[in-house]
Amino acid sequence: MSERAYLQRPNWPLAAYAAAFMAFLYVPVLLLPLFSFNDGLYIAFPIQGFTTRWYAEMFANTAMHAALLNSLRVGLVTAVVATGLGIFAAKAITRYRVPGRKPVVGVIMLPLVVPGIILGTALLILVNNVGLGLSLVSVTLGHILICVPFATAVLISRFEGFDKSLEEASADLGENAWWTFWRVTFPMVFPGALSSFLLCFIISFDEFLIAFFLSGTDPTLPIFIYSQLRFPQRLPSTLALGACIIMVSFAVIAFNEWFRRRSSHGVSGTGL
Repeated sequence: MSERAYLQRPNWPLAAYAAAFMAFLYVPVLLLPLFSFNDGLYIAFPIQGFTTRWYAEMFANTAMHAALLNSLRVGLVTAVVATGLGIFAAKAITRYRVPGRKPVVGVIMLPLVVPGIILGTALLILVNNVGLGLSLVSVTLGHILICVPFATAVLISRFEGFDKSLEEASADLGENAWWTFWRVTFPMVFPGALSSFLLCFIISFDEFLIAFFLSGTDPTLPIFIYSQLRFPQRLPSTLALGACIIMVSFAVIAFNEWFRRRSSHGVSGTGL
């Protein structure tokens, strides 16, 4: 049997494992929209009926809206700042001879391996000692700290994915470093920057431990949802919000994948 024919043979054990893994990963997530339409108060089978009143309660819950707005604000600022810092860090690592490059990269990636509860406790002590206070500002700073490594990792691969001779050609034609970055480098790494932005936003939007330690009287959405778990009558409207977030998340991920594929085809079509 030829190698090509061997590779084209269906691998049923691997396919079964992949199907089981996908089911284990996504079936619990799909139950969330299902129970958001359940007419009963408790999450249990059999479903007692179909209703949309939980969505009406969700839209009328001003405290939930405030928490959602807080998470959106923190997530957007975190994504913008972390992506900006990641761009400059990735450019420095891939384009210049940085003294102690490996230790520098290790320090940047350190928040990825530090347990969240330890990092949250350390940041709480630091915030109290410098007199910053617990607020959305402190939550944003903590989220930036944990998102910069993700942004840097995504953008390093993007910076290494195109020919740096394009930047050299721009410099040879008389362009300075600043405009070379904006006119040549940034358009080339923009798909990676967009992926980094979306990744950092999702991480910040979902993050609980840092927000739990650093949030004051203005909770983010994960903190608000955690506080609602003690009240069974408030849980169905929380499920409705979760179903809406899942739908938006799938739409964002689908757009990001479409944009990535489109950008990849565009780059390959130019011969870069």
